[in-house]
Amino acid sequence: MLAAAALLAEACAPRVTPLQGAPAPDRSLPQIPLAGTHRHVTFRWDYEEGTIIAHGEGSIRASAPDSARVDLFLVGGLPAGHTVLIGDSIGGSNAEQVRKFLPPAPMMWATLGRLAVPPLPDTVLTVDGATMYADIGRPATWRVTIKSGRLMQLAHLSGGRISEVVTRDDGGRLLYEVPGRRKLWLGINRDEGGPAFDAAIFTR
Repeated sequence: MLAAAALLAEACAPRVTPLQGAPAPDRSLPQIPLAGTHRHVTFRWDYEEGTIIAHGEGSIRASAPDSARVDLFLVGGLPAGHTVLIGDSIGGSNAEQVRKFLPPAPMMWATLGRLAVPPLPDTVLTVDGATMYADIGRPATWRVTIKSGRLMQLAHLSGGRISEVVTRDDGGRLLYEVPGRRKLWLGINRDEGGPAFDAAIFTR
């Protein structure tokens, strides 16, 4: 049954299409760090995996360059757990529980607009107007879409297919999807800067 489920999920994963646009004159991938020094983001979330459906509210407290804490709450304010993201690792007292809902570290950073994928050779860049596309690695392991300097999409590629993807729009909505398996929607309520957070909140 597990093998059949894996084959079905693979069949649902869309194939990677050729990059749009023309070859970029500058072949260097732009650096996209966290916006601001300290950010507090609140959001609504909806999760779907087969017959499992859950929703609630959450918050992210992020400090540049690479620290963030995510707190999830179910409807009614019941805590669902929290996790701490530092660099490329995810931890926390109940991280395993929360990880069922949340994407891995590179995808988590993408939800906050930060491009943080492992360095790989053979990056291919194309441009189409204000939009840049990039395939990273050989064979391509990551596909990046950047519009006017803003990270819009990060896709993880495997075997010529999209295995997972984070998509951001201009209206404060985000979607993390493992095609054929699960989806997590985020609707941003508030995204604002502020004073530094107590360092204790990032303690795992």
